[in-house]
This record gives sequence, structure tokens and C-alpha cells, in this order.
Amino acid sequence: MPDPVPARGSLARLIDVQPGEGRALAWAWAYIFSILAAYYVLRPIRDQMGVAGGIENLPWLFTATLVGMLCLNLPFAYLVKRMPRARFVPITYRFFAANILAFALTLYLAPQDWGIWIGRVFFVWLSIFNLFVVSIFWATIVDVFSNEQGRRLFGFIAAGATLGAIAGSATTAILAKNAPTWGLMLCAVVLLEIAVFCMRGLAALSSRLYEVPGGTSSGTGEQDRTIGGSVLAGVTRTVASPYLLNISLFLLLFSVTSTFLYFEQAGIAKRSFPDRGAQTAFFASVDLAVNILTLGVQLFLTGRIVSRLGVALTLAILPAFSIMGFAALAIWPTISVIVAFQVLRRAGNFAIARPVREVLFTVVPREDRYKAKSFIDTVVYRLGDQVGAWSFTGIEGLGFGSTGIAGTAIPLSAAWLLNSLWLGRAQERRRTAQGSDGAETAGLPLDRSAETRRSA
Repeated sequence: MPDPVPARGSLARLIDVQPGEGRALAWAWAYIFSILAAYYVLRPIRDQMGVAGGIENLPWLFTATLVGMLCLNLPFAYLVKRMPRARFVPITYRFFAANILAFALTLYLAPQDWGIWIGRVFFVWLSIFNLFVVSIFWATIVDVFSNEQGRRLFGFIAAGATLGAIAGSATTAILAKNAPTWGLMLCAVVLLEIAVFCMRGLAALSSRLYEVPGGTSSGTGEQDRTIGGSVLAGVTRTVASPYLLNISLFLLLFSVTSTFLYFEQAGIAKRSFPDRGAQTAFFASVDLAVNILTLGVQLFLTGRIVSRLGVALTLAILPAFSIMGFAALAIWPTISVIVAFQVLRRAGNFAIARPVREVLFTVVPREDRYKAKSFIDTVVYRLGDQVGAWSFTGIEGLGFGSTGIAGTAIPLSAAWLLNSLWLGRAQERRRTAQGSDGAETAGLPLDRSAETRRSA
């Protein structure tokens, strides 16, 4: 079947797609589009429910989310240990789809005075859901595409996520005031099933990507095999690796500072929009602005930025911007500054930091791509939320307000900047060592891809 993306077409020139990569790129786009559309249909509902339950209770909801992450990681690690990707990914997505159906049915049948507690449970659940489903997507992408392909294509693949987020945000922004909440939830269930279909379409092309120059060095048999190992490997391998520990630190510092801004935005929404439907529409509108800006950067700038600056400097962009943004917030703690900073920062994360961060996992063994990555993307991320939530509460309790929050975030962002530079350089050393089959002598974990190259 001919590749739908011509090797010399305008799209190929825009993102430097090679012959044989187009179909896989299309499946990856549809895959992440479906996941993010499902999440962004639900996200404004979660934000409104969190505000309705009381901003003062948000730190407790973040605590419950961390506990939920810890509880869910072990059964997920068990699935990864016992099943190939083609089985454990659909099972995970359909488990979450069943949860959404249960929430929709509960909202439809439950009396109105149950709304606050249903909202709190849903807030915690969705905060777990979004990290798991997105982490699994990127683990699959990192498993299918090589490091070289990731540098060229991950930014463009992330644009599929942005389009899905725009579609989901727009759907909720348009329908939230008139459509029942349970009806919006059913849309998310359908989208998750589409994601399963797309994942299988992408997995079927693994062997074709293997044949592309610069493509992944692990063939279809390697990618379809059961990963095995210990259910605790995500924790033990992360703790034992300075490289994975620094990826954890990167995500932890990002999460703490993001939580500061999230709480500020939640407070603004509650003060400015007393009506629940208006609050949901506000959150959806902010998401829509973030995603439109993100899309433009992903389509036209991300790949070029990575090519010109390299991984280290590209990773450093978001923490450097955060230093400037929090400094502005300390001087001008106004609504307009908070919202503008939030929109620009989130766009910078989605368009630049997130796809480049995924490139970091292309140079680790396959077991780490699923187990350690899942642990870092979920538990470590939510640990950052936890630290940020209670720190925010403590700073506000001392009466420092937005200025105190910003003053705390600036040194954290400076540490994050140094961490980003270290990670980028470490990734380059690993890439060079593995590219020359020197991972063993460099003291780096050697995965099966190096063995495959030797036998070729």
C-alpha cells in the first residue's frame, strides 16, 4: 500500500518525514488525537467539580491522587510483566473507559446532593487517568520510533495531541451549558476505543519502521515480546539510575511549579465566575487558547528548535521562561499576568518540553520505557503536585499570597534549568555510546537494540 505522505511533498519538507514513515505517523497522530480529545472533553468538568468542592480541599484531592497513582502502578506493572504490548495497552484503556461509563451512570442516577462527593472522586480519578493514558502512548511511541526519528517527528506527533485537545476543549466549551455532563462523558468512552484501534494500526507498522534508514533497531519480534522483569522494576531501576533520577527531578520541579499556577487559576475562576457552567466554559476557553498556541509552535518551530539548539538547550527553554514568568508575577500579581503566564507556559510545555522530554527515553532499555517511565510520569509527577499543593497552602497560610508563591518558584525554576542542561548532555552521551555500540564500555545499560545491531 503506498505511503500517504510523499517523500518530497510539502508535509515531508515541513517535518523531514522519510519514505516509509508516513503511515506510522498518521496512525500516531490519530492515536494521540483520540486520547487528548477524550481527556479535554473531561478536563473542564474536573476543574469545575474541583472548584465546586472548595479550593481549600484541593490539597487533599491531590493527596488522594498520589495514593491512587501508587495503588494503580503495581497492577499496571504486573500487566507489563505478563503480557505483550498488544494486550496490556487495550486492557488499560478499556479499564478507564469502563470507569467513565460508571461515572456517567452515577451522575445520571444519583440525587443532586451527591454532586460534591461525586465531583471529588471524579477529580482524583481524572488526575490519575490523564497521566496513565498519555504515558502509555509515549511509551509506545518511544518503543516504535528511534532516537533519530524522535528528534524529527515527536514535535509533529505532539501536534496531533494538540488538535485532539482543541477538539475536546471546543466540544465542552460549546456544549457545557446545555448538554448533560454524563453525555459528554460518553463521548470520551468512544474516543478511547478509537485510540485502541489506532494503537493496533501503529503496532502493525513496526516492521516497516525497522527498515527505514535511521529507524528503530528493535524489530517486530523484539517489540511484541513480553517484557517480563519485576513488578517493582519501575521504582528500583529509577532509583538505581542517575539518568532516570534526573528525569524524575525534571518532572518533579515542573509539577511543583505547575501546581502553584493551577491553584492561582482556580482561585481566579471561583472569584470571577459564580455560575458552574460559566466556570466550566472559562476553563475550556483557557485550554483552547493554550492548544491553539501550542499547535502553531509544534507545526512550524519544534523540530527546527531541536535541530538547531540540541536537546539540552531545548529542555532549558521552559525553566528559563518560568524564571521570567514568576518574576513578573512577583512584581505584578494580577489576573492578566497569571492567565497569560499560564497559557504561555503550558503551551511551551506541550509544544517543546514534552516531546523533547520523550526523546530522553529513546536511549534507555525497553523495560525502563514502560516500567520506569510509567512510574516517573505518574507517581513522581503526582508527588510534585502533592508538594506543590501543600506548599501553596502553607505559603498562603503565612499571608504571603501571589508574591510569596512566585518568590518560592523562582529558585525552584533555577534548579530545574541546571537539571535540564545536565539531562540533555547525558542523553547525547548515551545516544553517541549506543550509536557506536559502546554502551557497555561507557557504563550505560545496554538494551537489546545493540545486540540486534551486532547480529545484523
